[in-house]
Amino acid sequence: MGRIIAIDYGQKRVGLAVTDELQMIAGPLDTVHSKNILVFLTGYISRENVECIVVGEPRQMNNKKSESAVFVDPFVKLLIKTFPGLRIERIDERFTSKMASSAILAAGMKKKDRRDKALVDKVSAVIILQSYLEMKAWNH
Repeated sequence: MGRIIAIDYGQKRVGLAVTDELQMIAGPLDTVHSKNILVFLTGYISRENVECIVVGEPRQMNNKKSESAVFVDPFVKLLIKTFPGLRIERIDERFTSKMASSAILAAGMKKKDRRDKALVDKVSAVIILQSYLEMKAWNH
């Protein structure tokens, strides 16, 4: 079994989360500028055993793709082209930023930390990954 990486893709920043090799625990990995994401992933994947990349798919309340999809769709195509042997999956990411902000607030973080968008992106990626792991467990 290899690790699973989750990506909360944004135009400026990309939040990343990763599982352990047994795919039991999701934890924050990093926040990377979107222009550096492929370099980061290439380095990480060359060092670690990665089985799958899960990308959050932005959707509206009516389940249609949101405006952000125009940036996410080409990114996913680029991932497929860059890492042809790797499974790339997508998962609904509605409410993850709101859930991340709530989780950060519930953790008792200072106001300054709660405004840290990079932290919100990382926590969003963890929520995306945790949702994916739960969905995968439910389907097995």
